[in-house]
Amino acid sequence: MRANYKNAGLVTLGVILGVAVTMQFSALAHKPVEDAMPIDSLHQLAHAYDVVRADYVEPVDERKLLTNAVSGMVASLDPHSAYLDRAAYRELREGTEGKFVGIGIEIGQSDEGYVKIVAPIEDSPAWRAGIKPGDLIARIDGAAVRDMDLDAAIKRMRGEPDSKVVLTIVRAGAPAPLEVTITRAEIVQKSVKGKIVAPGYAWVRIAQFQEMTVPDLANRLAALARAEPQLKGLVLDLRNDPGGLLQSAIGVAAAFLPKGTEVVATDGQLEESKAHYYGIPEHYMMGRGIDPLGKLPALYKTLPLVVLVNTGSASASEIVAGALQDTHRAAIVGSPTFGKGSVQTIRPLGGGSAVKLTTARYYTPNGRSIQARGIVPDFPVDENAQDDGWNALRMREADLQRHLSNDRSGEEAAHQDDFAEQMRILARARTRKPLDFGSSDDFQLAQALRRLQGLPLQLSKRAGPPAPLAQQAHRERP
Repeated sequence: MRANYKNAGLVTLGVILGVAVTMQFSALAHKPVEDAMPIDSLHQLAHAYDVVRADYVEPVDERKLLTNAVSGMVASLDPHSAYLDRAAYRELREGTEGKFVGIGIEIGQSDEGYVKIVAPIEDSPAWRAGIKPGDLIARIDGAAVRDMDLDAAIKRMRGEPDSKVVLTIVRAGAPAPLEVTITRAEIVQKSVKGKIVAPGYAWVRIAQFQEMTVPDLANRLAALARAEPQLKGLVLDLRNDPGGLLQSAIGVAAAFLPKGTEVVATDGQLEESKAHYYGIPEHYMMGRGIDPLGKLPALYKTLPLVVLVNTGSASASEIVAGALQDTHRAAIVGSPTFGKGSVQTIRPLGGGSAVKLTTARYYTPNGRSIQARGIVPDFPVDENAQDDGWNALRMREADLQRHLSNDRSGEEAAHQDDFAEQMRILARARTRKPLDFGSSDDFQLAQALRRLQGLPLQLSKRAGPPAPLAQQAHRERP
């Protein structure tokens, strides 16, 4: 199961994306450090450890104390570096693999404080048990969940394969709460979905960049070409996509670019971090023997393309949007993106733990740094016809403490400091039903389709006129 903040309408002042990360896994040894260890500082650390262990008001768990010291050391670097204990490391791997053990539901929180079912995942245990969108979970194994933290509710519903969990469900129209016993199983999530949204026009949404995203995208695009042989345009929806695997981002961009086109460059201390990545199989296949894009219909290399982004589009999403913008392959429509332009490498430490460490900044093909700035749409379009909805309230990379600076342009995203205006936006947003991406009520999608059809767009009232596309991708790399 996963928390679906978009559909539940949960974004409030100060909410930060939970997985705004471009990741790569590495078993390589870390860079050797030639300088001597700072012995005086290590002695100070050992002395502080002894003082806490001896003098604290109650006995402390010595192993936990040392683990917290490591965690604090890494977390002090930047908002995206972290120590991962065994459980956190397992959950991160599950997220990138698109697999986990649970009951298979997307959840949010209702206005009343209950856990709300956004949707059961098709063919999951919850789906087979008859769980329906809009159901409210009142209890999990008898424990009341009203106002329970969503992460705590998720942990209660996850478990071992073939174990059981009992949900008390409140359903509209039902005379009494329902008790449903569900057997947990391994859930395989699909990160890609799509459909024909108008005659000749398709919509594809990527929710997260996982290990199977590129083959899933190739399969979905092939299916859409079969369903609509007269395709005239495609909308690639990356809204609220918080990122994921670097290789998957490269593969998604490669699906629409001429083979061999540069997608992204990275730079950091390590030699492995100083790299240029191109739309070639060895840069996105992640060890697989067959190129998932090998049989992709050729029309997708030239089909008119619009990319939808918003403030929830981060990291790997920004790599794809930046590559397609710099190469003039697509028009970018929506709200400015999150602005996370750094790459995290996962270094296993042994014992099931790991460090997620920022090892590089990334740059678009024209050398732009997205860090703390984000992708600025070619056509700024608000979330709805009246205003930009929750996007106007979300924190961005530039709002995070200890965030890396933008080392190329020196420009960072503007902060939203007008508290009164934030309150007005929040009041309006709470009265609207949650946005269902890809639906007939999706205003930004409607504007993207107008762009593909050569019609004028309703642009954001807060933004000036868009610059000519040819002027927006400028070379900054030395």
